[in-house]
Amino acid sequence: MNDVEISQGRRKRTNVKFSTKFVAASAAAVMALSLAGCSGGSMDDSSSSSAKASGDSITIGTVTTNSGTAAAYGEAEVKGFELAVSEINAKGGINGKKVKLESMDDKGDATEASNAYNKLAGDNNVLAVAGPTISATTAAVAPLADQSKLVTIAPAATSDSIETGNYLFRTCFKDSYQGEVAARFAAENLKVKKVAVLYGTGDPYSSGVGEAFAKAAEKLGLEVVDKESSSSADDTEYSAQLQKIQASGAELLYAPYYYSVAGPYIIPQARSVGFEGYVMGPDGYDGLKLTGDKSQYNKTYYTTHYSADDNTNTKVQDFIKSYKSKNNAEPNTFAALGYDTIYMIKQAIEKAGENATREDVRNAVAGMTFDGVTGKFTMDKSGSPTKSVTVLEMKDGKPVYNTTVQPK
Repeated sequence: MNDVEISQGRRKRTNVKFSTKFVAASAAAVMALSLAGCSGGSMDDSSSSSAKASGDSITIGTVTTNSGTAAAYGEAEVKGFELAVSEINAKGGINGKKVKLESMDDKGDATEASNAYNKLAGDNNVLAVAGPTISATTAAVAPLADQSKLVTIAPAATSDSIETGNYLFRTCFKDSYQGEVAARFAAENLKVKKVAVLYGTGDPYSSGVGEAFAKAAEKLGLEVVDKESSSSADDTEYSAQLQKIQASGAELLYAPYYYSVAGPYIIPQARSVGFEGYVMGPDGYDGLKLTGDKSQYNKTYYTTHYSADDNTNTKVQDFIKSYKSKNNAEPNTFAALGYDTIYMIKQAIEKAGENATREDVRNAVAGMTFDGVTGKFTMDKSGSPTKSVTVLEMKDGKPVYNTTVQPK
């Protein structure tokens, strides 16, 4: 594909149940060896960290979910990676060297992700890794990144429980952060006073974002009039909980579920029991599946990482133009996060210098300031960015840019 060299891992469809943010309880056991936390200084040297690229090219490894039920997310990230690399190579590469992608498919499985990552880590020409896609696979890779001293940047793994800051970093904001931002938006922009929360107790993403929203709402002086839950984040019937929320007098329902649940089930069922207030959710609403009358989705908002309608950001518009030209399609959030991830790696390698080692690249990522399609930020001590958050509003069945909430 043009000057992008891609070595795809073996693809196989699986029946893995997908949760974009779910962290498997056993993921940490994939590799017991994990280094102690670091706040951004230099890491100790070793044969792994001193590995450096040789020859006239630089290899960036990728581990993404390209098959199974999460394939749409991983494939979008890969398209973002490829676009960034083609642009970089067209402008002379990194430090005068062409960039190659070595791409692996983890199928949304923690063991597959670990195997793929270890293969990349064993190649000294790989200076950095972009990925994995989901939080479960990212949690499995985190200790491996520390062990191999290979800087790894996860585009979209938002779970707070993932250990970051050593050799693993994120492009996206954390779950707790977007819950707090949603509460601010409800109080300051929508001017509501009474809110209710509905979340899945069996899913760390849903419950984590929900609890963060409720806690932040109370601090902001909002009254949390009802908190309801489901046993999982993929149920199809929520009428009983929604009837209680309707009776509570809530002006806004915060329901942190996924696009495949909030769209066809929660929002229509909320309207069917008479709830006419605002509905708000997190980035899991991206690609919201709609059913029935589209007007029932009006007054629905969600936080995400970028919007194609944000005309205030020239980087966004340039990205969209380039992406459409290359893929003949509109880029989604995952493509944008993937695109920014490669440019973060480029910036770090350039700062590290022509003879950069893996440790040099890691130290260049720690504390970096970056200005990209999904926002401008400085990496915090825990390896996560504090960045602006885009809020989209559903109008006549389509997500429309509402505002950008800046970090405080």
